[in-house]
Amino acid sequence: MKPVKLMAVAAVLVPLAGLALLGQSVKAADPAAKLAWRLMADTEGGRTAEALVVLREQADLSSAASLSTKAAKGQFVVDALRAVADRTQVGLRAELNQRGVPYQSFYIVNMIKVRGDRALMVDLAARADVVSIDANPRVRASLPVAARIAARPAGPDTIEWNVSRVKAPDVWALGFRGEGGVVADADVGVKWDHPALKNHYRGWNGVSADHNFNWHDAITNSPAPIDPHGHGTHTTGTMVGDDGGANQIGVAPGAKWIACRNMDSGGNGTPATYTECFEWLIAPYPIGGDPSQGDPSKAPDSINNSWGCPPQEGCNKGTLQSIVRAVRAAGIFPAVAAGNAGPSCATVADPPSFYIESFSVGATTMSDAIAGFSSRGPSAYGAAAWVKPNISAPGSGVRSSVPPAGYTNMSGTSMATPHVAGAVALLWQAKPSLSGNIDATEDALESAAVPKTSGETCGGRPGSMVPNNTFGWGILDVLAAVEAP
Repeated sequence: MKPVKLMAVAAVLVPLAGLALLGQSVKAADPAAKLAWRLMADTEGGRTAEALVVLREQADLSSAASLSTKAAKGQFVVDALRAVADRTQVGLRAELNQRGVPYQSFYIVNMIKVRGDRALMVDLAARADVVSIDANPRVRASLPVAARIAARPAGPDTIEWNVSRVKAPDVWALGFRGEGGVVADADVGVKWDHPALKNHYRGWNGVSADHNFNWHDAITNSPAPIDPHGHGTHTTGTMVGDDGGANQIGVAPGAKWIACRNMDSGGNGTPATYTECFEWLIAPYPIGGDPSQGDPSKAPDSINNSWGCPPQEGCNKGTLQSIVRAVRAAGIFPAVAAGNAGPSCATVADPPSFYIESFSVGATTMSDAIAGFSSRGPSAYGAAAWVKPNISAPGSGVRSSVPPAGYTNMSGTSMATPHVAGAVALLWQAKPSLSGNIDATEDALESAAVPKTSGETCGGRPGSMVPNNTFGWGILDVLAAVEAP
């Protein structure tokens, strides 16, 4: 990591250093103090609400950094997370079973989802092995609205401007199209048999579909990939889409894709659905299966996250940060949309975009200007004002796939982020030594970016500096990253 990041990491890690060490059996002095304000409001007047009971002891994943392969990192992380959850959740599960309270256990962060009234929450908070109880409200993500466009005349080798702008075709010419790589989309779903996506789906062998380990729906448990909105089909198209003809819309058309649905058709998710998808992505399991069947060897190389979870709507910043850390520790690249709250400064303001652990992406236009809607840094999280976004990519007027079999333009940092997730597949194919090494991959992408300056000064950092809080390190250039020594 570059110096500007190292300072920020230290500022974040120190306050959390003791979390993995505490797990007593005595009762807490003030149980209600552990309840999130949103949960207090949701259980007012005897009402019941969903809640996330976070246990005090969390897994120590630091040893993953010393492992040399992505496979080893993934297996270690999943084993370590499961071991802590299995050991420390025994008492809490027993109490819930005794009370007849249904629950859902997680291990990617050591917590359990329950539903109950204020009395139940206070009783659970009194346990000293519980560090906090968070709300689990339905969070609405601001998804771009499709701008329908007329069909283009068909023609061979029609590569979209945004794909060319990040130099993906130049990398293809070197023999790297992402073969062997797997990208993932955590979104509203994907229309898996769209003409530009079907042959790139890991669950399609050319004759039949097998959705086991390739698709998970945390919203409705659909056994096959669906996308009732269109946003996820669009972002997946920018990662890998290519119909073999006039619609070359993806950065890494040789890579395969998998997906997890974490939002409904209106763009509404919950902290629990976001968590469930991350947990499935680090160790996918079969349709109708459960996390104990998860196989980390089937995890993707990168995850596109074109969504945000505002703290004011219930997301616990620290909990989601722990999840992103686990994703990184497992050797999986977390590409995250910076947000669409620009042009004011410090608008990279929602998890997971504002974490030092997230590779946040801003949006540029066809003229390589920053899009007016693209959120600016510095990060609004923590004491250290680190630079955000990390990098920028085309995000205005991006043409990609939409259900059932069409194409349309959309604008947003949602559209910019999948360029980076796809670029990781190209880069790791070209430079296998980077596979699973997230710090080195970040450095490669940032160092190779086309530097861009701005007249904006955000967080006391002039836009004339690189990196700056408008473009980050500049515009994605995957060819430069591949050709760098």
